[in-house]
Amino acid sequence: MTSPILVTGGTGTLGRQVVLRLREAGCDVRVLSRRTHGAATDIEYVTGDLATGEGIEAAVEGTEIIVHCAGSSKGDEDKALNLAQAASLARARHLVYISVVGADRIPVVSGVDRAMFGYFASKLAAERVVAESGLPWTTLRAAQFHDLLLMVAQQAAKLPVIPVPAGFRFQPVDAGEVAARLVELALGAPAGLAPDIAGPRVYGMADLLRGYLRARRKHRLMVPVRLPGKAARAFRAGANLAPERAVGHRTWEDFMAERVLHEA
Repeated sequence: MTSPILVTGGTGTLGRQVVLRLREAGCDVRVLSRRTHGAATDIEYVTGDLATGEGIEAAVEGTEIIVHCAGSSKGDEDKALNLAQAASLARARHLVYISVVGADRIPVVSGVDRAMFGYFASKLAAERVVAESGLPWTTLRAAQFHDLLLMVAQQAAKLPVIPVPAGFRFQPVDAGEVAARLVELALGAPAGLAPDIAGPRVYGMADLLRGYLRARRKHRLMVPVRLPGKAARAFRAGANLAPERAVGHRTWEDFMAERVLHEA
């Protein structure tokens, strides 16, 4: 492959893994970042801002494949639009996007919904931008990463009493496994909406927290809290799960053993 593959969000949890696997596959990689990076021997870093569009045209110039991993709690639609417009001008042949399982099943209609679950609406809006860009595209929806749930557990453990959303379940997936699938899709033919990817097991939120607390030898009182709104109701119904797509192999326990039990 002669042209570099552009990875947005290439310094994030998923993006770093995508860059690593692309390099292992022998691909030249260009990473778009808002911050300036020092020279690297095998990765080209370019500075740009997806939110404002600054530097995006230069970032996509000469690329044929773009893997869009950059994401945030809001504004994903505008960022995807800026990227898609620049990619169209550059005549990219494949735009790959990472979304979230349940993006089309979590209704975000009220202020309460938006406050707690606006991320899902933002990802769905960005999905539509990608699909309507006129570019050949692939979107992969992934379940929540182990890393995200670990961060939630770490923050929750700082409280003397942990409020636990009643009825919430998760099917955490390994970011490395998602990266491997994303690279496979990026190097293949555009597939449209690809089958979801989720972890091997479904856990209640309280079980995830207990696993973390046990690993840290901490004890906290947990109190179930029933969250209001249609989005929370959909979550309780399992709209964020994909049990038929339990294709990941690394469990929460595996992740905890490496990231928590072996920490100094």
